[in-house]
Amino acid sequence: MAPALELRQISKRWADGRPALQAVDLCVQPGEFVVLVGPSGCGKSTLLRVIAGLEQADSGELLLHGQPANHTPPDQRGLAMVFQSYALYPHMTVAQNLAFPLKMAGRSKHDIAQRVAEVAQILQIEDLLTRKPAALSGGQRQRVAIGRALTRAPGILLFDEPLSNLDAALREQMRIELARLHQQTGATIIYVTHDQVEAMTLGQRIAVLQGGQIAQCASARELYQQPVNRFVAGFLGTPQMNFAPAALFPWLQPPAGAQELGVRAEHLRLLAPDSEQDGLPVRLAHGEYLGDCCQIYVQHAASQSRFCLRSKDDWQTMPPQGKLVPEAAHCHFFDAAGRRLVSSS
Repeated sequence: MAPALELRQISKRWADGRPALQAVDLCVQPGEFVVLVGPSGCGKSTLLRVIAGLEQADSGELLLHGQPANHTPPDQRGLAMVFQSYALYPHMTVAQNLAFPLKMAGRSKHDIAQRVAEVAQILQIEDLLTRKPAALSGGQRQRVAIGRALTRAPGILLFDEPLSNLDAALREQMRIELARLHQQTGATIIYVTHDQVEAMTLGQRIAVLQGGQIAQCASARELYQQPVNRFVAGFLGTPQMNFAPAALFPWLQPPAGAQELGVRAEHLRLLAPDSEQDGLPVRLAHGEYLGDCCQIYVQHAASQSRFCLRSKDDWQTMPPQGKLVPEAAHCHFFDAAGRRLVSSS
């Protein structure tokens, strides 16, 4: 079976010559949920618009279900897009919004009614069908926007930061709904977000974009445990991975060319200052109580390097000085160009 989407060396420049996308390669299999994630300006939304046909690539090949589609008009690509702004018709009811794509496609009234009922059941919005968008909450509007895309039974569903306008609690609820929707429908989904939690909880694979390029595309677990470079390591994970000069940790035997050590908060321990174990002398700078643990910030005086670690111990009872010990099996080393040299995980 051909991939649902294949991008080969897709590149695009803005009118002023700045690169928007640089030789992007990506292959999405039918039924796969792939997330494009990265900071603002990295090219993720531009890439989604190129896939949708709303932007034209300057070079490279775009194939949909094995067929060249660089010059295929957007409405003939078999795609449906869900926007951040919902883009619902305010004068139409929910049922009319859901039916609109099918009506424009010339489907019969019977087919339209049947499909609207199916989609409303999947999204659990049957009781909203007679309402207009103004009478809906943000989460309900987003469900309707997703439903309107689903009614067409598209080959690929495209999501452009669909949860950005929702509050934190509603975003969490909608993440669960989207995961359920994918499991229930088996739809091929390409999803753009800047939120790493959305990316890691939803994506079967995550493409991390950096400067218009895909820095790494892998599962959330692989990205978290085996990042290919410092950018990926620092972008994913809360709190951010700790970075410090590798020379501060000679007992860890950094590999040749190592300039920086990277280690996550959960892989750091704080021992008593008189401990015989090798460690970095630090002072306690600040602590935060998070309920299930404490987030503790310490500083190495000579280098001014700061570290964040997590501990079950109450930070307020800790001595002001201690020894910071990274778990060797979970340390990463990066060269001067930011490439990961060693990961023992």
